Amino acid sequence: MFDYSRAFSRNIGWVTTQEQERLRNAKVAIGGLGGVGGDHAIVCSRLGIGHFHIADLDTFDLSNFNRQAGASMSTIGKDKSAVVENIIKGINPTATINNWEEGIQVSNIDDFLDGVDVYIDSLDIFAIDIRRKVFAACYDKGIPCITAAPMGMGTSMLIFMPGQMSFEEYFRIDGLSHEDQIIHFIMGVSPSMMQVEYLKVNDSVNFKNKDVPSTPMGVSLAAGVLVSNVLKLILKRGDVIAAPWGLHFDAYKNRLVKTWRPWGNDNPIQKYLIYPRLKKMFKRD
Repeated sequence: MFDYSRAFSRNIGWVTTQEQERLRNAKVAIGGLGGVGGDHAIVCSRLGIGHFHIADLDTFDLSNFNRQAGASMSTIGKDKSAVVENIIKGINPTATINNWEEGIQVSNIDDFLDGVDVYIDSLDIFAIDIRRKVFAACYDKGIPCITAAPMGMGTSMLIFMPGQMSFEEYFRIDGLSHEDQIIHFIMGVSPSMMQVEYLKVNDSVNFKNKDVPSTPMGVSLAAGVLVSNVLKLILKRGDVIAAPWGLHFDAYKNRLVKTWRPWGNDNPIQKYLIYPRLKKMFKRD
């Protein structure tokens, strides 16, 4: 017989019994369940969060094995959202889960965000258009948004809080080509770009094929950093680093950097140092 209090009793100490109940009643929306989204969902589940909106339109294949929660021989060809839903239910049978198996679309954004406390961004790195629409909807609805991306063997995190700097004000991608939007998104999420120093095969980054390298360490670190801040947002305790501030930890470099980019990607450091470096790395003219 499942007992919520017993299942999550080891959280008590780091959170109070009353706070655990608040987590039980909290609702998070997780957009994308691939590279990092599955890990985010699992760690949120083990934290005891009780209500989920999840979305992904993809299925598992062999190329997911190095990093994606739920990817195994038994799940090849299965919907990622269905597999992750089953994992969440296996951890907490009392959890409520609304599953958008068709993924996030313009027509369902409002329903997807209905009543959520925090939006967790884990959409595919190339899904810029729908990401912009979701962040804009969150800003209008007063929903905090958090993204923690695996960057090499580390993670870089950004939080967008209601009434503060918005996604559009930070990334400054309006009017750019799709490829430039991707570059601006990467350099905005990861202003320090520490991971570039140990990338060994530049050709592994192929925007035309929508292919970028990843590591399981980066995904696991991203989930730990992100859900720690989801806890702070839900419980309204502890300092939250919001854009234009960000956080980048790289386990390979043994470094932690607190980034600050006023004006976002219009910051001179971004425009004159990082962008040319990324263009060269990606063999841009």
